[in-house]
Amino acid sequence: MLQTFGKEAADKHNVSSNIASYIKEKILCGEWNPGDRIVETKLARELEMSQTPIREAVRQLAGEGVVTIVPNKGPFVRTFSAKDIFEIYSYRAVLEGMAIRLAVGNASLTDIRHLEQFYEEMKKKLPDDAVESLSEDSGYIHNYIFKLAKHAVLLEMFAFISFRVRLVNRIVGKKYSKEREVSEHWELIEALKQGNPDEAERVMRAHIQRAYLEFVDTGKFDRSELAKNEWL
Repeated sequence: MLQTFGKEAADKHNVSSNIASYIKEKILCGEWNPGDRIVETKLARELEMSQTPIREAVRQLAGEGVVTIVPNKGPFVRTFSAKDIFEIYSYRAVLEGMAIRLAVGNASLTDIRHLEQFYEEMKKKLPDDAVESLSEDSGYIHNYIFKLAKHAVLLEMFAFISFRVRLVNRIVGKKYSKEREVSEHWELIEALKQGNPDEAERVMRAHIQRAYLEFVDTGKFDRSELAKNEWL
């Protein structure tokens, strides 16, 4: 049994939350794909526990929009349409635009220097063949901006949308090159340095929009359906 869950867990809520996180990881790593059925009895055997916390975890994920429960058939990993992709990224643009706007007013010189130093270390990884991706480094910059916003609800919503973004990227198989990760994230640090909240928000929203527009060119979604959605 996975030690993550531990039979000494303080309460059922903690157990079901841990199971929900476990299910998410199975989806992100590609073990389960959109449209796959989640067999609760099989999962219960795998984790050596009753089905009750499994069901609670599934209900939690259904509430988060990760799982779809089909009457008389059970839970399935949710599939994403072109409209879903638009909604995820347009919401993310608004969310992150507000975050960097607030961060501009809160960022100290120490914060800016920290991000600049982090970015320099990020660039040093470019020629290192042992480093396959810089997506975690890019994620750190975005996370740091949200922390600088000092807005608890924004941070909570960011955690919510981040999983969906990771899932959509995994489904589409979209990966940025290290060069791309480096070249596109300096603009966010520079926007913080300039200290203009309007310009910082514009830069961030354009940054997110570029990521969305790439989905139009993947060929995995109906271009005409994507084109119906005007960017905010």
